[in-house]
Amino acid sequence: MSDSAAKPRPQFRNISVLQLMNYRLPLAGKVSILHRVSGALLFLCLPLVILPLFAMSVSSEAGFAALSNVFGNPIVKLIALALIWGYLHHFCAGIRYLVLDLHIGVNKESAQKSAGIVLGCSLALTFVFALKLFGVW
Repeated sequence: MSDSAAKPRPQFRNISVLQLMNYRLPLAGKVSILHRVSGALLFLCLPLVILPLFAMSVSSEAGFAALSNVFGNPIVKLIALALIWGYLHHFCAGIRYLVLDLHIGVNKESAQKSAGIVLGCSLALTFVFALKLFGVW
């Protein structure tokens, strides 16, 4: 009666760890993962690093001077730069996701372009902040 015979279902196998090394994630996927990483970085560092440093800087002039001495260390500057990158990337990618939620630029080409713009803007802004942080500008 019917032409629909029982067709075998397609099998989707999980990829192995060795295949993960060869998998090429598109730029939009990389920006998405970096958005999550930057959000986790900011969330974990907020109570441990950011708030205590802020409290130290506004407590007194001596606290601000001590914090200025701490930020003279290049390793502390690199840690601050990582936090700056995390904030800037999370901010830029968040704007991208708000625009995508409005169903603007959801096709493949536009999504790839916006992911490239987010990555470029966040890295360029981080570079500008790095120049200021390390005293070049």
